[in-house]
Amino acid sequence: MTRIVAVHGVLPAYRYPQGEITRMVGSACRLPRGDRDVLERVHASSGVTARHLALPLDRYADLDGFGARNDAFVRAALELGRDAVQGALDQAGLTAADVDLVVSTSVTGIAAPSLEARLAARLGLRADVKRVPVFGLGCVAGAAGLARLHDYLLGHPEETALLLSVELCSLTLQRADASMQNLVAGALFGDGAAAAVAVGSRRDARDAQGGRDGRNGPEIVATRSHLFPGTEDLLGWTIGDTGFHIMLGADLPDLVQRQLGPVVHGFLADHEVKAGDVTAWVCHPGGPKVLDAVRDAVDLPARALELTWRSLAEVGNLSSASVLHILRDTLALRPPPPGSPGLLLAMGPGFCVELVLLRW
Repeated sequence: MTRIVAVHGVLPAYRYPQGEITRMVGSACRLPRGDRDVLERVHASSGVTARHLALPLDRYADLDGFGARNDAFVRAALELGRDAVQGALDQAGLTAADVDLVVSTSVTGIAAPSLEARLAARLGLRADVKRVPVFGLGCVAGAAGLARLHDYLLGHPEETALLLSVELCSLTLQRADASMQNLVAGALFGDGAAAAVAVGSRRDARDAQGGRDGRNGPEIVATRSHLFPGTEDLLGWTIGDTGFHIMLGADLPDLVQRQLGPVVHGFLADHEVKAGDVTAWVCHPGGPKVLDAVRDAVDLPARALELTWRSLAEVGNLSSASVLHILRDTLALRPPPPGSPGLLLAMGPGFCVELVLLRW
């Protein structure tokens, strides 16, 4: 089995209470009084109390055009990405030269060369490291990235793989868009990065003989991807001269409530696991309505998503990095009993869900 030996999350230094961000968005978007009232209600009901941002709050009013936004993305993403990777490697007791595969993901900026290529020399990655930069999976990419590490390591059990997620959602703020979708996105999304290190079964067995601490991390037992047909317009971006514009369907929570349950229960049943057996639900914080829909669809106990709600409140929705932050929090704050099953899940554009069955 693949073992996750380290998960490390990082956040930008600039942290603001939700109310300050609300005022900045209203001012930067030049909203009239009526629209500001709507903005304030949306922000107040988001479940978010504070967020970390890539830039100081007063810099956002000056961001103009896709180029300026993307330049800011690359600068901040390289700093956060470096810290996330180095922290995960240190936690795993490994060096960058140990890494055989890097999967990097972001949906909030574009870089070519990609982020992991620009970081390779700074971190000390080998010249022959295999690289897979991913764009377009959105919030699901943290879970999908772990699943793809697992796929690779099944075929290369003696190797080590790294997942890097950097999401700077604040840099996608659209000042001229007073749509409800943009207001909701501006209420929920924050900035952050995370990295995870995983090893194949042979590498894991070798490390076990040396007593590496990463043996306390969970194994990946199985994964499943599910794409819901005819839902392409529910979530994602449209791209214009000023950058990324949010696509966020109002009926998304209804779809989750109606269709997620059979996918989750079917996946668990295929591995002889019942929902009641799962000792940790590591769920992406899509927002209050989506989280309520997940709870209802899977029939979860009241406290099952407590760490997810906590993460949403403290840092907002970090897109693909969020589920990795919540996995880190699960390991640090509420480690499940050894040998028990866990389920990591996230949803994203497509509309799709990615499920990762864990064993602690």
